[in-house]
Amino acid sequence: MLKFDIEKRVGLARVGTIHTPHGDIKTPAFIGAATRATVKALTMEQMRALGSQSILANTYHLVLRPGVELIQEAGGLAKFCSWYGPTFTDSGGFQIFSLPNVKITEHGVKFKSHIDGAMLEMTPESSMQAQWAIGADIHMAFDHLTKSEKYEDMKLAMERTHAWLDRCVVENSKLAAEAHAKKSPEQYLYAIVQGGTFNDLRAESARYCASKKPDGFGIGGVFTADGMAEMLQTVNNVLPENKPRHLLGMGQEPLDLFVGAEYGCDTFDCVGPTRMARNGSLYTLDGRINIKNAKYKHDFTPLTSECNCECCKNYNKAYLHHLFKTDEITAKILASIHNEHFIVSVVDAIRTELLKDSFVDYRNTFLSRYYHN
Repeated sequence: MLKFDIEKRVGLARVGTIHTPHGDIKTPAFIGAATRATVKALTMEQMRALGSQSILANTYHLVLRPGVELIQEAGGLAKFCSWYGPTFTDSGGFQIFSLPNVKITEHGVKFKSHIDGAMLEMTPESSMQAQWAIGADIHMAFDHLTKSEKYEDMKLAMERTHAWLDRCVVENSKLAAEAHAKKSPEQYLYAIVQGGTFNDLRAESARYCASKKPDGFGIGGVFTADGMAEMLQTVNNVLPENKPRHLLGMGQEPLDLFVGAEYGCDTFDCVGPTRMARNGSLYTLDGRINIKNAKYKHDFTPLTSECNCECCKNYNKAYLHHLFKTDEITAKILASIHNEHFIVSVVDAIRTELLKDSFVDYRNTFLSRYYHN
């Protein structure tokens, strides 16, 4: 069983430590989105320098390129990309269900590769087999994410997610048995709670996932920003207290991180911070700015004097503006360092303030300034 120690509780919020074979994760924590075994525009050394504790790679993308066999030959994800810290993989389900013309059956999902158009299939068993071969410490069960917001569609997707979870956990096929035989005893499975915007489905899904006794839980699917607090209260009041909870794909907006931590989530991941960085949208304590705007051409101040990342310590807005306007690769690198550091630091500060019993004051001060309330 994955060891998770809880140091302090503040309502539903927790401060803890997830112990993995490649090191500890102090929670709450933001996990770097290393989709193709890399965080775009950043090296693993830069990720370590900016304070990241862990990375999360995407099974769908790694199956297509470079292929799980190569990663396995290299000795697993951590050695392949020289991270040498705790690692996660998601199942690839979100990316697959985002593709056009996906054919869904009870057996699994058939889809076309976005690279060469080849017809492929992923099942719960093959997703688990791929993730075990990739060698991450923590991996996610294969789940069904529907684009529809209709109750009946959400319920069907949830029920299929539950049926697929059974196949991720139970050796009920030759492929699953072979995969389990190759699995390291120090790899851990998170079940995925679905149910969309419907809290009765969320509660049902949380109960079902908990009954399978996985090592932890991912909370995924469709939900609105306004309804997230209520949804997380519903889910995390059902899930067992002694296992970690990961809020999938959330972290582009600082508000989501505060809400997630306050209502019982331990880790987060999102491609948003670096994606925005590559487009010139940068975090400051006073909200996001577009560094490509003309007003920054003669601004020789740092993005924020209160940030100690490599970008803010060494470079000014005018220089960043110049790099983006001339389409220099350095622009994306420095911007990505800053945005990733900013979000990692926000979650680290949430942990610190929870320990100091000053979370509410920190939350209110930060959000009021950031969103100009």
